[in-house]
Amino acid sequence: MTGDRNRIMQWVATEVLPHEKDLRTRLRRSVPHQDLDDIIQEAYFRISRLTDVGEIRSGRAYLFTTARMLLLERIRRARIVNIDAIADIEALQISTDAPSPERVTGGKRELDRVRRLIQGLPERCRKILELRKIEGLPQRQVAEEMGLPEYTVENDVAKALKLILGSMIAGEEAAEEALSVLAPMTLTKDGGQRS
Repeated sequence: MTGDRNRIMQWVATEVLPHEKDLRTRLRRSVPHQDLDDIIQEAYFRISRLTDVGEIRSGRAYLFTTARMLLLERIRRARIVNIDAIADIEALQISTDAPSPERVTGGKRELDRVRRLIQGLPERCRKILELRKIEGLPQRQVAEEMGLPEYTVENDVAKALKLILGSMIAGEEAAEEALSVLAPMTLTKDGGQRS
């Protein structure tokens, strides 16, 4: 039991305590100053009563959720509820460390774009980049497998990265240029365009 307790206390020290400052900042918006320390102390008390933390993925999210639930309990018990407290309670909702669906979708698109750019590289350059950067082989091993000098492997990796980054930058600049052309245009009521 002592080992479990020590493990939990270590988890609180590394995964929860570092986020107290952020929690205090968020709570200041919706909690009277005199109640701030009470809510944080009660949150720590409830967390200290946990018997297992193995299933908790984010100490930060758990701390914020605990404080949010305590705040909701206080609001339910209060006879007069400050409307600002209800509005600000949404500020206590915190996402886990997992990215939003929009970021996941954007990341997948970016990964697909990079894959297409890699496939568009010259054959030797592509093969060397894949061996070095994707498979993680050392430069010397890639050179031996392909029968090339090491400096050629190094140069081709640099060339591949330069081509990929150049294509990505060119794509971003083209998108920005297209947006700048579209920005001054507005639609009229009949669906036509006006500059």
